[in-house]
Amino acid sequence: IEVKASSTVKAGDFKGLKALRDLVGRRFRRGIVLYPGREPLAFGANLMALPLATLWSKA
Repeated sequence: IEVKASSTVKAGDFKGLKALRDLVGRRFRRGIVLYPGREPLAFGANLMALPLATLWSKA
């Protein structure tokens, strides 16, 4: 999990999570970037950006 202050998320924001994925291989489950935006966004297999508010919302 990474946290970003920007209200927009770009593919480059996943650089660290992609490096972790490459390092741990099949043990990697999911990479999440939390950001202050409003929409959940997919950035490929098992990589997603989620609004910070998701932490406090009911499922």
